[in-house]
Amino acid sequence: MCGFAGFLVSGACAPKAAHALLDGMAARLDHRGPDAGGQWSDSAAGVGLCHRRLAILDLSPAGQQPMASACGRLQLVFNGEIYNHLELRQQLDQAHLAPHWRGHSDTETLLAAFAAWGVAATLPRLVGMFALALWDRQQRQLVLARDRFGEKPLYYSMASSTEGQPMLLFGSELIALMVHPGYDRTIDRRATALYLRHAYVPAPWSIHQQTRKLSPGCWLTLDSAELIEGIAALQQRERVYWSAVAIAEEGLRQPFDGSPEQAVDAVAQALSRSVARQSLADVPLGAFLSGGIDSSLVVALLQAQNSRAVKTFSVGFEDPEFNEAPYAAAVARHLGTDHTEMTVTGADALAVIPMLPAMYGEPFADSSQIPTALVARLARQHVSVALSGDAGDELFGGYNRYVLATALWRKLGLVPAPLRRGIAAALQSLPASAWQRLLEPANRVLSTRWRQRNVGDKIYKMASVLACNTPQQLYVRLVSQWPNTDGLVVDTREHDPAVLNSAMWLQGAGLENQMMLLDTLTYLPDDILVKVDRAAMAFSLETRVPMLDPDLFALAWSLPVQQKISSGRGKLPLRALLRRYLPEDLIDRPKMGFGVPLASWLRGPLRDWGETLLDPTRLHQQGLLEVGAVQDCWEAHLLTQIEGHYQLWPILMLQAWLDEVSQLGVLKGVV
Repeated sequence: MCGFAGFLVSGACAPKAAHALLDGMAARLDHRGPDAGGQWSDSAAGVGLCHRRLAILDLSPAGQQPMASACGRLQLVFNGEIYNHLELRQQLDQAHLAPHWRGHSDTETLLAAFAAWGVAATLPRLVGMFALALWDRQQRQLVLARDRFGEKPLYYSMASSTEGQPMLLFGSELIALMVHPGYDRTIDRRATALYLRHAYVPAPWSIHQQTRKLSPGCWLTLDSAELIEGIAALQQRERVYWSAVAIAEEGLRQPFDGSPEQAVDAVAQALSRSVARQSLADVPLGAFLSGGIDSSLVVALLQAQNSRAVKTFSVGFEDPEFNEAPYAAAVARHLGTDHTEMTVTGADALAVIPMLPAMYGEPFADSSQIPTALVARLARQHVSVALSGDAGDELFGGYNRYVLATALWRKLGLVPAPLRRGIAAALQSLPASAWQRLLEPANRVLSTRWRQRNVGDKIYKMASVLACNTPQQLYVRLVSQWPNTDGLVVDTREHDPAVLNSAMWLQGAGLENQMMLLDTLTYLPDDILVKVDRAAMAFSLETRVPMLDPDLFALAWSLPVQQKISSGRGKLPLRALLRRYLPEDLIDRPKMGFGVPLASWLRGPLRDWGETLLDPTRLHQQGLLEVGAVQDCWEAHLLTQIEGHYQLWPILMLQAWLDEVSQLGVLKGVV
């Protein structure tokens, strides 16, 4: 796990100016790579690359970047891990295409593969997580590429050089691009509206108008002459080398025809192989363990493959409603791991909040970023690599909304629209807190299978979907923090949500499958993977996601939906596989997520912080958000009329980010 950045300018550049820019970009990425750094530039070609290294494979200087191919034609900077790189080396050796190997890093393998097979043929062969920039000195072309699922970040932006020439800046994080004085910091108001809806800025957008995220499974090739086309044209030049939609469609066309038990065996084989691949490292490795199904299963398979106790890590909270630590500890005891647990006080958690804007680089507001940062910091004290259980929900139907939305949509069609709107109004006549007080006694006597957290908030959310007229509208509402952003961002409407793109909708797939695919294309790369990557890299910790294996993904999509979701319960194959390692009482429990008591914090220890960030005078001067809408939400939350923390947290993180970036300076005397 590393960080990189670079530039391509239309014309030659001065060597000293190129060196200064690359130094400044790399300095902003020190946290992603504290072990080593380097840069390379070709002033005549107007290109430069810089890299910060977190050494995981081949700790020797032979693994340092930027790295040149053996033939000298290619220069590469790369962030991530190629899990099948030893297999690729063997293929190159057998085909007599391998160079004289200088070390055993996956970076060297990548370069040899690109030199032998070309970029288009190599990218589909890669199993791993990565973002990379490759310069071809012969073709004078730059290639940017990103892994299938978007585990590793890659931003690119159009700017102007100090000489007024068109210029491309690219890198692992926005802060590296922002050192250049020609970087355009203009806020994209339409992307801001999308951010307030989702609590993240969805790809391909970024918070800045002239900056994009390279889409997962895509690559972009360009030369300096093409820079005059502008950012929108460059975005249109992205090429797809792997499509989750195509894999899903293939799985639906040719479904798995074995029994449920055979499906579990197939999942066990694929996931075990992925865990083994992702355990390759020359540094200490461990795993996050929340006690949930996904992380417990990854840890169980990892421990089964190791003779020594695997290091596992979890954080717990003093508030029992949010504390999963006892479940994690019980799983660790049963599996025999070397478990480290931290009980987080409110003060511990609140101390992390001022770090978040710098940690995430652009506005990001999934509040589970707080415990994620804490567990990453804890793990880094013991290991350099940690496996996580992320993506099990998206692949195997684990989110409650899959079951709830399907049942709700079926019932909505039976009720006339005017009546649905009346029911919604009745449900919203009481604040969520009142519904919580009314229903909590009944909730406590339900079996663990049916018990729900935050039942008042869920009633409110369900009320707001009663007026939905299409499955697309229903899905958008279920994944929205602000159900309607009209009138929230001054003088703008949001970009069209990607989930309304017809290319993302499978014909005749059923709503559960459709929601799983949409989450894989949007929520997973832009929320879940961003949350983990930035939090971990803030502490120089590499994280890996065994569930995100292309073979496992294809298998999951070939399984009939009833083999994944049935009788109100999802992730059936994962549950069945976990029963081979754990007793039922450690598996069958309510899904908790990874939350914090944010609602009460905003009325208590975070109130003064929130009041400062949401000061009406400040908001008026910024001219970005409608002051009345923000103040109404804030005051209603403080008065316990609504549980408004879901809406307020994105606004607060936006305001905190604006404060952070206002302090970031730019370099002088650069390209």
